[in-house]
Amino acid sequence: MKGCFARRQALKRRKALWQAGCLGLPKVVNKLFKGSLIVPKFSDVNESDNLKVDLKDTDRPLAETLNPNFRYALFSPIAKGGKSLIQSCSDLYLSRRICYKSLRREFAEDPVEQKRLLREARVTAILQHPNIVPTYDLGRDTRGHYYFTMKLVHGYTLREVLDYRERYDLTQLVDVIEQVAQALSYAHTKGVIHRDVKPENILVGPFGEVVLLDWGLAKVWDTPEPSASPDAPEPESEALPLTMTRHGKVQGTISYMSPEQLTNETEIDSRADIYSLGAVLYEVLTGQNAAVGETMDELARSVRYDTPGLPSQVARLKIPKLLEDLTMRCLKKEPSERLANMEEMIRLLSQNWQLS
Repeated sequence: MKGCFARRQALKRRKALWQAGCLGLPKVVNKLFKGSLIVPKFSDVNESDNLKVDLKDTDRPLAETLNPNFRYALFSPIAKGGKSLIQSCSDLYLSRRICYKSLRREFAEDPVEQKRLLREARVTAILQHPNIVPTYDLGRDTRGHYYFTMKLVHGYTLREVLDYRERYDLTQLVDVIEQVAQALSYAHTKGVIHRDVKPENILVGPFGEVVLLDWGLAKVWDTPEPSASPDAPEPESEALPLTMTRHGKVQGTISYMSPEQLTNETEIDSRADIYSLGAVLYEVLTGQNAAVGETMDELARSVRYDTPGLPSQVARLKIPKLLEDLTMRCLKKEPSERLANMEEMIRLLSQNWQLS
């Protein structure tokens, strides 16, 4: 992983040197280095790729017909969420290990959760980006329950990385944030908001690759949200950690949610993701959450009303001013006071912040 981060930074430094020596030829330099970094930029896309995601039919049910020769076997659990189960399994048709996501047994017949699973599968299938896990297949199992499969990605979550932060320097961690911003920027061009950006949903691979996971709460602007089923069982919320995603009226993980998500406002846009990624960056810089509290109610009050301390004061370390200013701007309570878009965040993160 360190080798890949080093290569990315070396390319950036090399480009800066070229630009310094070719002051009159910035376009030539940009052309020479275009595509050199590991993660491609998606600013130049085909006209057809600029179309917004249409959710009108993404939660439509599948046919009742079941495949008697089910192609997946040798299941092994990976993670268990509030209402879903993620496993690895063997694809018998293509002879490879993949990731298999389905609803937990007690929610498998819930029509609202079924729609959310169908929507997640179809939206991630549309969002084709190197920092987003691709969807492979969507169907019903032999019991008629919905599932979808995707690429099996190995690595550590950013939560695990932060728990062993002495192994990673700040440059590496900021590079992770920049790659997540690339994924969100692309999704926002499609009109899709993630709504659950947090360290647990960011995967860092062994070769420096970064993937933003779990688009189960993804929302397209101006699209109604499926209503909660009154008869559906609720997960044991008392036993859930504060970093686990909540469903129901409030969607997301409180420690990383924007204030407007907590008040359940319908006019949520891409700036909610900017706040959440800013909260992740705050934790990268300080080792602490921007929101403070021991209970859900205390955390919610902190998100809505408390201004977090400056990262340099909280961590008692010298924090590059550019990163500190960027983080605090992302965490503004009013969406209009935050960064205008993810492109601005990417631009600032790609600057030589070490010298600020």
